[in-house]
Amino acid sequence: MNAKPGFIALMRRLRRVPSAVLILAALAAPAWPAANEVLIIRVSDAISPATADFIHQGIKSAAKAQAALVVIELDTPGGLADSMRTIVQDILASTVPVAVFVAPSGARAASAGVMITMAADIAAMAPGTNIGAAHPVGAGGQEIDGKMSEKVVNDMVAQAKSVAERRGRSAQWVERAIRESISATESEALAEGVIDLVAADIDDLLRQVNGRQIPGKGALTLDSPRKTVVEETLRTKILKTISNPNIAYILLMIGLAGLYFEFSHPGAIFPGVVGGICLILAFFAMQTLPVNYAGILLIVLAIIFFIMEMKIASYGLLSVAGLVALLLGSLMLFSGGEPESRVAWSVFVPTLLTVGGFFVSVAFLVMRAQASRTTTGSSGMLGQIALAKTPLAPQGKVAVHGEIWNAVSAVPVAAGASVRIVKATGLLLEVEPLAAGPGKA
Repeated sequence: MNAKPGFIALMRRLRRVPSAVLILAALAAPAWPAANEVLIIRVSDAISPATADFIHQGIKSAAKAQAALVVIELDTPGGLADSMRTIVQDILASTVPVAVFVAPSGARAASAGVMITMAADIAAMAPGTNIGAAHPVGAGGQEIDGKMSEKVVNDMVAQAKSVAERRGRSAQWVERAIRESISATESEALAEGVIDLVAADIDDLLRQVNGRQIPGKGALTLDSPRKTVVEETLRTKILKTISNPNIAYILLMIGLAGLYFEFSHPGAIFPGVVGGICLILAFFAMQTLPVNYAGILLIVLAIIFFIMEMKIASYGLLSVAGLVALLLGSLMLFSGGEPESRVAWSVFVPTLLTVGGFFVSVAFLVMRAQASRTTTGSSGMLGQIALAKTPLAPQGKVAVHGEIWNAVSAVPVAAGASVRIVKATGLLLEVEPLAAGPGKA
């Protein structure tokens, strides 16, 4: 009975509060997250730095929005080991439960995709999919030979078994997938304890995992979940295109060649613009690649040597030094332990020969132009033969190259005599008579 007057009094007080204050208070209040929101990250390409960045940003967004679940819909032939490790680390460190769903039908989780699937809180596959064949290979798919192969395989097996044991999955199967390249269908993977369930599609997956207890993360509540597909940003799309070490290396070489041409021929503009754009794209890609900065410094040093060749008469020694620095810098540029994170020889050799030849050719042309005799302007007239149009006693007029110039001679010269130009000061030529008589100019 006494509560009603108190409530009426409170409402009267609130009426006196300006509406703007109430609006600001509502905006300042924290928004409650959608407890059953599901973020879907679709990956249907090779695992690369761009893929790792895409998944990292997706998991980060899910944590910020306090989503209930992240689903990585995976279809991949494999990819870079470094990028795979980055994705595995992000999944293991995620505060939001992560499900990896090998889908749609016909998809696969091969090579690096095996480790990504094993790292998930929930591993699922669609009917008609397969997983396995995780034996590491080099760039272009070639086998890794010798001790390097043993080292890479043992390292990957140790990581995969550790992740599998942490998630309660078959460590023996994943070791065979790496050492023997075995594969499994969705039903075989379920029987082997590699995955947790088989689902027809995303909706079926969410129905099956609703209420599932995730160790350390609680139970999933997915009643009528709101599904949000994470779209690739422009940054991810560009990075996906250029993050291949081969593409990044070619862009770096084109960028340096363009800037070098612009510096040696100021005003060309186009090579400088193209070079600057390629260089920025190369550095953008290299932020996610295992770059050895000693290699970049050697390549920059090579450019300095080529520029010095145009200024100093080294008889080609600086060009040779530049080529050696360019070769060593290119070899050291990518320092990843895995062969797939290096530049392929089929790209490395032609690019190096083309760009190295370009640098040497431009340096040679500039050096030859500087060494050639000047043929224009007043300085180009030195040593030329002129014809005295008037007597020079000591000053008069001479004709040279079809032009009339003021001239002075220390020795009197008669009109029509040939003279040699020995000095040019502004518009005045200093001449000396020739032993012979009249000539032409």
